[in-house]
Amino acid sequence: MDKRENQEENAYEKELKEIQERQYSSDWITINGKQYRVPYRMVKEVTFAEVSKSELIDLEHAARLQYRLMLMEPILRAKVEYVKQRITIVYNPTDADNRKPKISLEELMDTLSKEGIHLYNNPREVHDFDYFKEMYSYHFDPPAIREHPPYGYTAKEWEKMKDEYYRKTGEAKAKNWAKFSEWQNLYAMEHAEELGIKPEEIKLKPATLKEKILGRKKSKKGDKGFWFHGV
Repeated sequence: MDKRENQEENAYEKELKEIQERQYSSDWITINGKQYRVPYRMVKEVTFAEVSKSELIDLEHAARLQYRLMLMEPILRAKVEYVKQRITIVYNPTDADNRKPKISLEELMDTLSKEGIHLYNNPREVHDFDYFKEMYSYHFDPPAIREHPPYGYTAKEWEKMKDEYYRKTGEAKAKNWAKFSEWQNLYAMEHAEELGIKPEEIKLKPATLKEKILGRKKSKKGDKGFWFHGV
C-alpha cells in the first residue's frame, strides 16, 4: 500500500496549522503565567449622535433595534438610546486580526439604513476598542466587586460588622458541611452493598462517648438521601 499520499496530506495539514498559529498569534494572552485564547483583541467602537427620533419611532422600537443588532455575529455590543438620540456599537472591523466574522463601518451604516435609521451624515466618533481590557476583563476578571451593605444598615455599620459576620457564616458553613459529610459516610456504610462500596473504605470520625453507649444515629427508613439520590 502506497502511503505517500497520506504523508503529503499530514505534512500539508501540519504546515497549515503552523501558518495559522503564526498568523493569529495575537489570539493568545498570558494571565498569571498561563496562556488563554481570546476571540478578539483590538476592535472598533462607533458612536452615532443626533439620531432622528422620528426614525427611532419610540422606546420600544429602539429596544427592538438594539436586539436585532446584537443578533449580528460581527457586533459585540450595541446600545440604542432613544432619549439621548445616540447609538453606540462595538463591532469587529474588516482589518481586525482574528478569525471571527467582520463588518466594515459602511456595511454597518447600510444595515442600519435597512432598519430605517439613516446615519450617513450624522456626527460620529470611531476609536479603537481593546476587547480584552475593556470588555473581557471588565466582565470576567473585575479588579473589585461592588459591595453593598445589607438592607437596613448603613455603609459605616456594615464596615464594622462584616468581619464578624463573615467569620460566623464561615464557621456555620464548615459545621454544616462536616455534619453533612458525616451523614453521607454513615449512609454509605449502611448501604455499602447497594452502592458497591467496601465498608472499610468509608472513613467515619471517631464515635463520641454517647455514640459508643447508645450507638450511632441511623438514617431514617426509606430516606434515600441527597448525594445518593436514586439508590
